[in-house]
Amino acid sequence: MKRSLLAPILFTFVIAFTGCSKSQEAGVTAPPQKPLDPVTIRVHQLGGYFTEQDFDELIAQPVKKKYPHLTVTMDKTTEDLPDLLAKGEAIDFLVTYHGRLTAYKELGVYLDLLPLAKQYNFDLSRFDQGALDTIIANSDKGELYALPYANNLNGLYYNKDIFDKFGAPYPTDGMLWEDAIELAKKVTRMDNQTQYRGIEIDDINRLLFPLSLNIVEAKTDKVMVNSDPYKRAIGIAKQIYSIPGNEYIGGSPIDRFLKDRTVAMIPTINLYLRIRQTPGLNWDVAQFPSYKEKPNVYGMYDLHCMIPMVASKNRDDQMRVLEVLFSEEVQMVMSKKSAKFPVMKDPKFRQAFGQDLPELKGKHIEGVLKSKTELAPPNSLYYAKSLSLLNAEYANIMKNTKDMNTGLRDAEEQIKQYIVTEKSKK
Repeated sequence: MKRSLLAPILFTFVIAFTGCSKSQEAGVTAPPQKPLDPVTIRVHQLGGYFTEQDFDELIAQPVKKKYPHLTVTMDKTTEDLPDLLAKGEAIDFLVTYHGRLTAYKELGVYLDLLPLAKQYNFDLSRFDQGALDTIIANSDKGELYALPYANNLNGLYYNKDIFDKFGAPYPTDGMLWEDAIELAKKVTRMDNQTQYRGIEIDDINRLLFPLSLNIVEAKTDKVMVNSDPYKRAIGIAKQIYSIPGNEYIGGSPIDRFLKDRTVAMIPTINLYLRIRQTPGLNWDVAQFPSYKEKPNVYGMYDLHCMIPMVASKNRDDQMRVLEVLFSEEVQMVMSKKSAKFPVMKDPKFRQAFGQDLPELKGKHIEGVLKSKTELAPPNSLYYAKSLSLLNAEYANIMKNTKDMNTGLRDAEEQIKQYIVTEKSKK
């Protein structure tokens, strides 16, 4: 197969065109090219990363427009990848966040995109290098298993009506966690038989990620939770839930913020798509709170990824899909319209974030963009279960059924035992 001599925008595909031959250069008419056979590309996502509308507008339609022989479909099943593979089902792409890469590494489902990028002239220099490094860190020998299309963007969302009700100032950019906690005390009130809560944390990782804390060290399997950095993070949560009237109650803090509208502030990941489905909420957003030792840091890279499966029989078409998804046109639409924060190096994509979303008009998005992302250490194979064990002890600490030292020590022992048990099965 011959490469086209035409200069590509992103990369050259060798399968679709035989290119300009010497006979063409001499003025001889080349025979017409045979249309490519129809191909269906199957995408399986583990979670709600793409809505049906986003998938259609960012992948299915633009791919079909550029490559009419391609039809890209998204699974509606929520089955886990090992279950699908056990049934012999073939998929072309997996969509998930980068932290799950290690969980499936032993399945042998990945391929290395670094040599493929060279083969297809796919320009990786257009990506934020820190995002690519975060993915590469989860490989064994420096492979690039996935391409990130979005990074979670953390902010401090707040309900303006609650602050207005109690005459308290709105959150501002540059607050430390301690500042946010002091502000929360001013809006934690009982009013007309409704308990208003000043601030809630929806996930322990909101406190761990800014300190680049990972539960199990990937290379050594060392359990790290019973240590001073973890006590620092859990200590912030303890201060939050020690505010009278703001005690830990479990459930969904995001629902209490969006639906019940009883939470004044929630520092969390990108909520813009959910806010679109919550009309009437009088909200705004400020910069995510910082640790004083890590100013202007909202977390580690938390990347949403397209992962090509090695078993796909459609390698050329996999690369065609990536070409379209990461084209300037689609990435700009993604940034402006879908509220997904881009991972491209060019600042124009950041600057365009949310421009076409009426829900974000007049919102203080520029404050959110003041924070930066830290490199994320690779996840251990045992991360997912270890996180659930830590979360259980975190709840015990917040509910005061255990003190912090006891809870973290118990979490450490449970995670260690889990790892020993899992290793004994191999």
